[in-house]
Amino acid sequence: MTKPLKIILLGNAGTGKSTMAKGLIEGTDIPRLSLDEIAWDEGPQRKPLAQSIALLMAFIERHPQWILEGCYSDLVEAALPHCSELRFLNPGVEVAVQHCLMRPWEPEKFPTPEAQQAMLDYLVSWVREYETRSDEYGLARHRALFDSFPGNKREYSSVSAYTHS
Repeated sequence: MTKPLKIILLGNAGTGKSTMAKGLIEGTDIPRLSLDEIAWDEGPQRKPLAQSIALLMAFIERHPQWILEGCYSDLVEAALPHCSELRFLNPGVEVAVQHCLMRPWEPEKFPTPEAQQAMLDYLVSWVREYETRSDEYGLARHRALFDSFPGNKREYSSVSAYTHS
């Protein structure tokens, strides 16, 4: 019997987490949860962590298989005991920036392409801070989660490695 697919994709914005998730579930009914969906209230404010974790646990309990993806170390840490594999997408800041600059309109996140474009400078600046951030979104916190995870895990340091996953 195969172990249920319960994969967490962790990394900076623009590293390809959503793309990898969509590729992994293509042709299946395995649900995907972008942690953005449970992390934010309407407007630019994080939900209380306990509320986001409750939503995360409800998703995990509702689905025998799943893919989670995001940059939120606090939420990833809560989900780690339930996952079968952790994947750390870490191709470098400049790759992430280029992906952000080429990103198509995301209607699930922005009401119009213009609204997304208006946030692009902020996003690129935020992505560039990845290696120096000391918060839950930074490389140091992602690295600590990845290194301490005792289960099945993979780190991807180049986009070309993603296609071989």
